[in-house]
Amino acid sequence: MSQPVMGLIVAVLAWWASTGVVLWLVRRPERTFGPALVWGAVVAVGALVALALAARDDGMVGALVGFTAALIVWGWHELAFLTGRLAGTPASRTAPPDAEGWPRFKAAAATVIHHEIALALTGLVVLALTWGGSNPTGALTFLVLFGMRLSTKLNIYLGVANPPLAFLPRSLEHLRVWFRKRRFNALFPLSLLACVAATAALASHAMDPATAGGLAFGFALTAGLSGLGLIEHAFLMTPSPDRALWGWALGRESKP
Repeated sequence: MSQPVMGLIVAVLAWWASTGVVLWLVRRPERTFGPALVWGAVVAVGALVALALAARDDGMVGALVGFTAALIVWGWHELAFLTGRLAGTPASRTAPPDAEGWPRFKAAAATVIHHEIALALTGLVVLALTWGGSNPTGALTFLVLFGMRLSTKLNIYLGVANPPLAFLPRSLEHLRVWFRKRRFNALFPLSLLACVAATAALASHAMDPATAGGLAFGFALTAGLSGLGLIEHAFLMTPSPDRALWGWALGRESKP
């Protein structure tokens, strides 16, 4: 099996499993949130150390460790957000839900701003830990996830045909008011174009004969992740197979 194909398979399985684990954890009783976040933080700190070490290893092991470590750090942030422990103000106090323009955007941003700042700061830490290394897989993984998430949030805010309401746990029910349902928004085609460009660039590096084996595997992992981001964007405008993919994690709390 070629390294690009192997990287794609690993990326798909890691994406499916890590998403499912986070969704399952945030649908457990609220009393479990604190311990899960504490133990998750311990694991995430270890993952940051692993990221720094993997950045100096340009073999396949280094690529896999960097990719996995970045997913773990990202997963902790997702857990903190979806449990409502690291999001923003519980509800807007600056504008009513029917506000438009800047007042609406400002009020909506306030509900998630703490998480966005934390992600940006963590991204800087990841870049600092991996800077100058021979293996960029960990840093690229985190940057791909950050870019895809930001694009997804903006599209949901502007309006999509299939907003991902099934992923909202009770702790974030107040965010539903900012989800718009529309057949189209002007940002969406630009987001798709950016996803395609990023996936193509990463895949090109993965398949370039001049790219060393371990680095080719790393680029394949991130290309697969970027391609999944493209598919997730497409699901915003088409029926999404959330229940089929993560029914075991969503449980009965899932909403249409």
